[in-house]
Amino acid sequence: MGKLSDLFSITDEQAMWRVQAQDDHAAFARLVQRWELPILRLCERMTGDQGEDLKQETFARAFLKRKEFRGGCKFSTWLWRIALNLCYDELRKRQRRGENCGGPESEDGIDLPESASPELAPDLQVAAREECEVVRCALLRLPLTLQTALGLRYCEGLKVREIAEILEIPETTAGSRIAAGLEQISRILGPQLDAIQERKEHKIRTANDV
Repeated sequence: MGKLSDLFSITDEQAMWRVQAQDDHAAFARLVQRWELPILRLCERMTGDQGEDLKQETFARAFLKRKEFRGGCKFSTWLWRIALNLCYDELRKRQRRGENCGGPESEDGIDLPESASPELAPDLQVAAREECEVVRCALLRLPLTLQTALGLRYCEGLKVREIAEILEIPETTAGSRIAAGLEQISRILGPQLDAIQERKEHKIRTANDV
């Protein structure tokens, strides 16, 4: 019981040390448990239906390259970098094949965001889905460097310093990419979100009049 509780209390870096030094599969399983959802979100956002495969490949590669992890480096930084490089490789393959590099879609072609609660009226759920899809498509129109910076900052909540470490760029460059991405996506989204909001308000007024 003590060993199991220890796994829950150690840091990512301590767990990775156990993986390196002892091939500790329990410690690695704990790392997977901690990080599989964030890594899956990243891979799905960047590649769509390849997200699950790339998430699994990320952890497989992390274990394979476990001896390359260096003390003094954050495990999360190292893992994000592996996942991003795999996503970039996949997108480059698609470009060579001339495929659409669109992001994630659900079975009906759009994602239902967390904010679109099932308690909402059906019309409002549709509007929320539409808004999510507009944002997703606008993000995909940005250069990949800006997509990555915005995704890490606003989808994963990372600090600019952390993003700079992951992307191996100066912190000022990371901040500039975020600012440039926000400016471009705001310019793209403005008219479309205004139109969605107008339709949403019209539906609410119509429902109140009934």
